[in-house]
Amino acid sequence: MVIVSDSAKNKLISLMKEGDDTNRYVRVGVTSGGCSGLSYNLDFDSKILSTDKVFEHNEITLLVDNNSYLYLIGTTLTYSGGLNGKGFIFENPNASRTCGCGESFAV
Repeated sequence: MVIVSDSAKNKLISLMKEGDDTNRYVRVGVTSGGCSGLSYNLDFDSKILSTDKVFEHNEITLLVDNNSYLYLIGTTLTYSGGLNGKGFIFENPNASRTCGCGESFAV
């Protein structure tokens, strides 16, 4: 399961209200790439695929594909809007190392 913090929930709801009305889900995933080997993906979607695991946490419905699921178990999604930069942060207990920018990781 992926946990959605209050700060991430508030930002995601705000972004969904600004965007396409049909996108009711938040899709999170992992792809090959980045300086540490794996990169996080975050997007909005209107469809649940047969290969998705569906989670609801803190009023947000998350879609995670089967390939990404094992990498993301126990991850907390937060949002930082502070002076050190704005953006979503994946706090992943499975990552053995992360890059300096926090956008890629290795297990």
